[in-house]
Amino acid sequence: MEYSQDMKNRLKRLEGQVRGVLRMMEEGNNCKDVVTQLSAIRSATDRAIGFIVAKNLESCIREAGEEGKNAEDAIQEAVNMLVKSR
Repeated sequence: MEYSQDMKNRLKRLEGQVRGVLRMMEEGNNCKDVVTQLSAIRSATDRAIGFIVAKNLESCIREAGEEGKNAEDAIQEAVNMLVKSR
């Protein structure tokens, strides 16, 4: 699977958010603010996982259709990846 620049940019933003939380911790910021930022990171990570799984599933279904195969296995694999990510 090829990863788009958009996907890489999403992860770079996440990286920046993690650095920001570390800086907040070093500066002794309020724990409520730190937890709020960590929750935002978790949400962004979940969206990134969903995006990757969706693009992979789309590709697998397209390939299965071109090869005349059933896409059920690809769909089940995508569901399993989403379940594992939680």
